[in-house]
Amino acid sequence: GEKAGLIPTRAWKRNVKGTKWQQGETLLAGIGQGFILATPLQMAVMISRLVNGGRLVVPSMTRTVVPFAGKPPEYTTPPSFKNMGVHASHLGLVRKAMVAVINSPFGTAYKARIKEPEFFMGGKTGTVQVRRISETERESGVLKNKELAWRERDHALFVGYAPLEIPKYAISVIVEHGGSGASTAAPVARDILLELQKRDPNSGSGAMQERREVRLEPEFQAKQFLREG
Repeated sequence: GEKAGLIPTRAWKRNVKGTKWQQGETLLAGIGQGFILATPLQMAVMISRLVNGGRLVVPSMTRTVVPFAGKPPEYTTPPSFKNMGVHASHLGLVRKAMVAVINSPFGTAYKARIKEPEFFMGGKTGTVQVRRISETERESGVLKNKELAWRERDHALFVGYAPLEIPKYAISVIVEHGGSGASTAAPVARDILLELQKRDPNSGSGAMQERREVRLEPEFQAKQFLREG
């Protein structure tokens, strides 16, 4: 089965590590670093919960759908998931930020965006450090991924969703030792989400409205965006 993830707490560190929680660890946890652990599926579930109004989405797995007696398969109505109680304004801010990551010229994954407006996606890039950086290296200059052996290079990470207005697809991509999430993992997610939407007969509508709401003009400024959130 799937491994359990980990969101560390003061009690967890005291019981497992035998030491007190440090203030800096709160900052690290806030950006997904430190002791946090998550599987690709857990990250995809996280995105689906964020963009579906904070509902407690639970994934299910299907190997194949087989037509019966030559008839097309009948899909059951999706289950109704409980609301997690996260304030709508908080969810909206995160969702707008994920739209900007991809579609704003200032976004980290702008080069990996979907250019067809009806298929726009949102998401977040990430980098997973796999080696310890010594104080000596930090003082002399941290080595770039291309200067390292393959097994010492960072993992590339991207999580995303599409379409923007009424999300139907959530995705999590990890490229082991791929380096940058923006240049390595995001293009993979883009190709998958674009193809999914093109094959979906009910997709391709409603994406422009949210793009207008987050004001993705060329003069878009990240600081102004955060103030308005």
